[in-house]
Formats: sequence, C-alpha cells, structure tokens
Amino acid sequence: MLLFAGLIFSGHFSEPARIIHSVLAFVTFCLLSSIIYVINDVRDADIDRVHPLKCKRPIASGAVSRSIALSVAAALAIATAILLVIFFPGLRFRAVAVLYLVMMLAYSIWLKHVVILDLMIVSLGFVIRAVAGVYAIENPGERIEVTPWFITCIMFLALFVVICKRRHEIVLLSDDAISHRPVLEHYSPLFLDQMINVATTATVISYALYVTLGTHQQPRSQSMVLTLPFVLYGIFRYLYLVYKRDEGGAPESLLFQDYSLLAVVILWLVTVIAILYF
Repeated sequence: MLLFAGLIFSGHFSEPARIIHSVLAFVTFCLLSSIIYVINDVRDADIDRVHPLKCKRPIASGAVSRSIALSVAAALAIATAILLVIFFPGLRFRAVAVLYLVMMLAYSIWLKHVVILDLMIVSLGFVIRAVAGVYAIENPGERIEVTPWFITCIMFLALFVVICKRRHEIVLLSDDAISHRPVLEHYSPLFLDQMINVATTATVISYALYVTLGTHQQPRSQSMVLTLPFVLYGIFRYLYLVYKRDEGGAPESLLFQDYSLLAVVILWLVTVIAILYF
C-alpha cells in the first residue's frame, strides 16, 4: 500500500505510465521483502519451531529445507536486479531499494537485538517503501518533492503499529517471550504502553498538521482536513483491538479481519482520491 502513496498524494494517480511504474515498484519491493523474510526464517528456524504461531512457517515446520529456501532467495535477488536494471534507470529508486535491502538484512542479523533501535529500524523500513514509491514514478530528469510531512506521518504511524505488535508478542508469549525474541527482555507492557501513548499522539498531530499545512501544493487540498475523522477513528479502533481484544500481532491480517478497520481505511482512501482528483 505504501508504494502507491506517493502516486496518489503527488497528484499523478491518473497517469497510466506512472501507475505502471508504481506497480513495478510494488513488485520489486515484494521481491526484496521476500528475500529478507527467507533469510530471516532460515536464521530463526530453530527459535520459530517452539513459537505457538511461527512454528507453522514453511522452514520452521520442515516443509521447506534451508538449502531450497536459500536457492529461492538467490533467484528472487536475480529477479530483483533484472527489474531494477530494465525498468528503473533512475539512481534514486535504485539507491533506496538497495538501502532497504541492506538495512533490513542488518536488522535480521543484528539490529533486531538492540532495544528501541529495533522498533525504529522496522519503522524506517515503511518510510523507505513510501519514499521509493515517489522515486519510482519520476520521469527522467524529474524530481518529485518528498515533503517532511509525508515522511513524518508515515514514520509515526509505522512506529505506532510496530510498538503495538511488540506489546502483543509480550502478552501472547508471557514468560516465554525472551526465548522467542531476546530483545523483549528489555521491554515490558508498561514501557510499551508509554511508547504507544507517545506514538499515538505524534501520529494524530502529525497527520492533522499535514492535512492543514502540508498539502497545499495540490488543488483543493485544503479539503484534506475532512479525512482527519477517518484517521482518528482508525487509530482508536486499532487501540481498541490491541487493548480490549489482545490483537495486533499481525497488522496485515488484522486489517482484513476487522471489517470496521477495513471500512474506515477504504473510506479514507476514497475521500482522499475524491478531494485530490475530482
């Protein structure tokens, strides 16, 4: 979804050529993410086998051998390189794609064991995806501005989701949390609750400032303030699911499992497109 954010908010959503480049960028980052997931699952297979949910992953369960998994990762890397060379001659998109791969591999190998930094690195991964989506639609010689507001909103929203996911892990695994993810030794539900409070406030305020001060380069974008209620409801609904239903461990699944959350995201997106393009 983040790969298409730049296309929509830059005002180029109606241009077929740029849409195609966004789709190709989406495919490229799916491949990059898959490489990272495969390598991570190979490294963590032994730990995942004793996890109540991760034990069902193909490598941890034994359905796929490590050698086959690494062969798949190598094939994905070759496919990614081909896409970058053929369809993305611009250096900016290539640079952020390589940065994303290197940073997330470093996270998988080492940085996921560093308290607080582990949360920030995952959040930066979302920011890089969004920035890559902007760079992907640039024409040769063109530079599309990536505003600080755009980056700030995504950074805080990503932090909010990632911290909620960590909290769910601690609640779900309880005393076994450290054995599954050693960095959880440094966290507690109370500490994460405080971080969630900060991230929630920062997300709402940054988006409110974005829609009131940071979008005036687009026609009629002053009306973007009308999308603020959707964001507020979405944030509060997510907090409700985290605290009252003990969910939030898999945000990508939760979006499609909770119809209220899915509905507000769709309504927000439709409203944004209507304001910026009609």
